[in-house]
Amino acid sequence: MGRGAEAYLLSRWLFLRLLGIVYLIAFASIAVQVAGLVGVHGILPAGQYLESAYAAYGSFAYRALPTVFWFGASDAALQGVAWIGAGLAVLLILGIAPWAMLLLLWSLYLSLVVAGQDFLSFQWDTLLLETGLAALLWAPMQWLPRRSEPEPSAAARWLLVFLVFKLMFLSGATKLLSGDPTWRSGTALHYHFETQPLPAWTAWYAHHLPEAAHRLMTYATLAAELVLPWTLFLPGRLRRLRLLGVAGLVGLQVGIAATGSYGFFNLLAIVLCVPLLDDNLLGRILPLRLAVRDGEARPRQTVLAAITVLFFVPSLLGFMREIGFAPSAGYPILRVVAPLRSFNGYGLFRVMTTRRPEIVMEGSRDGKHWSEYGFRFKAGDIHRKPGFVAPYHPRLDWQMWFAALDPNGSREWLGALADRLRAGTPQVLALMGKNPFGGSPPRATRAVVYDYHFSTSDQRKRTGAWWTRTPLGVMRLGP
Repeated sequence: MGRGAEAYLLSRWLFLRLLGIVYLIAFASIAVQVAGLVGVHGILPAGQYLESAYAAYGSFAYRALPTVFWFGASDAALQGVAWIGAGLAVLLILGIAPWAMLLLLWSLYLSLVVAGQDFLSFQWDTLLLETGLAALLWAPMQWLPRRSEPEPSAAARWLLVFLVFKLMFLSGATKLLSGDPTWRSGTALHYHFETQPLPAWTAWYAHHLPEAAHRLMTYATLAAELVLPWTLFLPGRLRRLRLLGVAGLVGLQVGIAATGSYGFFNLLAIVLCVPLLDDNLLGRILPLRLAVRDGEARPRQTVLAAITVLFFVPSLLGFMREIGFAPSAGYPILRVVAPLRSFNGYGLFRVMTTRRPEIVMEGSRDGKHWSEYGFRFKAGDIHRKPGFVAPYHPRLDWQMWFAALDPNGSREWLGALADRLRAGTPQVLALMGKNPFGGSPPRATRAVVYDYHFSTSDQRKRTGAWWTRTPLGVMRLGP
């Protein structure tokens, strides 16, 4: 295969290394948080979770919850797996044994997702698992990087193309299928900048744009998600139109990241577009020349194509389920593969949040005077400038956003958080920002729910505050 318009050696080379960077970010981000989240003294200890699962389901729990932490979920084990994953990601970036690295990375990340419970239940966690598993079929089976590589599997590349199509199209389709009035009326972005989980300071300015601009951006988002994904399937003779579609989808991700922090999601979504860039384009950018290795056996391509079909079926069923067209015969297949968390449907912000409740944790030594704990990144102090934190993913801050929308549904782990604050648990306090109690923890804790809004331009000029807030109620957590 020569370096024609539809050759993908450089595309695969770049994709695998960028995927390694995403894995590195994901594992390193977890490594510094995992002890406080699900460690022995964490908010939701993984060891207790697995023990309870085994007590309830017996040996079936091993299949339903595939994780290496059945052998032990100590802090050292949890952090060790995360840092080993980060090290393997570096090897993938260097091009060392890519197939083996991808298999190990997928296995270890799946183990952490299972053990992480609510804190590793985000759509980009499952997207990374699905991407990593599909990438296995596209990766070259070699130990060291070489100037000649096995021919990339066309079927495996199309599996990745379908994945990015599924991600982008479902993000638009589910918005309309949900019946959410803000998307249908074009008012969704009137709320989004203010109510998204971790807005940046730029969101304050975007929120104060004219209503006509919000409406235009809302319809542009829907058009990008519903129309542009179809251009990814255009044939070679319409290559320029296909590349324009890719550019539009990348631009959408850049726009989302410009006003809020979504962990490694935006980067991963952009990386997924790389298999659509052929060597004719990338050869003008990358100072690298690769050739197809001579003597590669055709049976290998046939086997890869067959395995790709096996992967494609549940991936397609996951897509069809989200839009309500999955055949009933497909549900047993989805149940079988569900524990792998690697064949998914997607639908970010399918229902727009139109208000911003926030939970503020408070403690008291006497039950009368209360002091506020700070969080590192989520809205709290109304005078603190909202910042960018992506691609790092502060999982407690994010989960607090969901908890504020449904405090009673999150009462169990909020209660556990309060217990750890009263105990002064170092691993949990490390996830927080300001600790008003120093080395002497409080005797009582509570959660105060506030209604947050961005300040107006006049309010910010007068007070310097980025937010205003109004108390809504108090949840007593523990003593």
